Amino acid sequence: MNEEANSTQGLAPAVSSSDPAAKEDTEWTFIDLFAGIGGMRLAFEANGCRCVYSSEWNKFSQKTYELNFGEKPDGDITAVNADTIPDHDILVAGFPCQPFSLAGVSKKNSLGRKTGFEDKTQGTLFFDVCRILKAKRPKAFLLENVKNLISHDKGRTMKVILESLNDLDYAVDYRILDGCDFVPQHRERTFIIGYDRKRYGEPFDIFELYYSDLHPKLRDILETNVDDKYTLTDNLWNYLQNYRSKHEKAGNGFGYSIADPDGITRTLSARYHKDGSEILIAQEGKNPRRLTPRECARLQGYPDSFKIEVSDTQAYRQFGNSVVVPLVTVLAGMIVRKLNQYEKGLES
Repeated sequence: MNEEANSTQGLAPAVSSSDPAAKEDTEWTFIDLFAGIGGMRLAFEANGCRCVYSSEWNKFSQKTYELNFGEKPDGDITAVNADTIPDHDILVAGFPCQPFSLAGVSKKNSLGRKTGFEDKTQGTLFFDVCRILKAKRPKAFLLENVKNLISHDKGRTMKVILESLNDLDYAVDYRILDGCDFVPQHRERTFIIGYDRKRYGEPFDIFELYYSDLHPKLRDILETNVDDKYTLTDNLWNYLQNYRSKHEKAGNGFGYSIADPDGITRTLSARYHKDGSEILIAQEGKNPRRLTPRECARLQGYPDSFKIEVSDTQAYRQFGNSVVVPLVTVLAGMIVRKLNQYEKGLES
């Protein structure tokens, strides 16, 4: 990425589901790494792509994934030989953000350079993405991570990631995107897209986004007859009020949040099962309640046909760790459209 491109990074306007004609005759294949419960898979399948391999280590997420897609993902990707993974056109990965250390980087020649990607990222799960990119050479990839990936370790983490992908000869760009135009939730995430520079040269405008005028409200996804078990107990509600009061007196903004039904919520997190404090729903004549697992699924853009057969605790963790499916669907459509364009360019 050049300096001019770097200067324009940051929070981009949200994209639209009105992406024109992404689907064409070509059926692109993809692999689903760090797959969670399959949010990224839903997005790519919605654009006519076919999944040929998946990997997810968490046994509860594997159960939900298998229930909805009919196949159990491989386990720990670090134990998988990259050469055994099927050939594919697009690599998709919501890789976990582990600490990236640059200390002690040895001067090896992994890619004929002084410091190859294997040295820079050794000991992290991002390394597994790189080794699979190196072994299988897909035409494109989509990576997803937390917003803070960009600022982690004073920007050094992102620098290593971009250099590593560039070392592999992929043209790369990234954006922080908020899912709030697609679902009633403020959820910023970092998305990194790359195309094979050896095959396509240096593509321009990698993030050619279409903008959305959709502004869903929380009330659109709420259930009507909700079980009383989701209502906070007196003890928990008193604790949350006291906790918030204590921090307000100290000038801090910590504490629970009663969501506006005509607005959007805070970001759903994997810790939601603990007390639900970041997103509480007011109830007339009784304590506030948590969202139900189905409401959490809707908050992430999952269809009601998506099956949930794990405990509430596991469901909250799974949806809290997931992606905003409609947003990723637009990004998947953009990748499909560009691959179709690039391939036609090679033919002409």
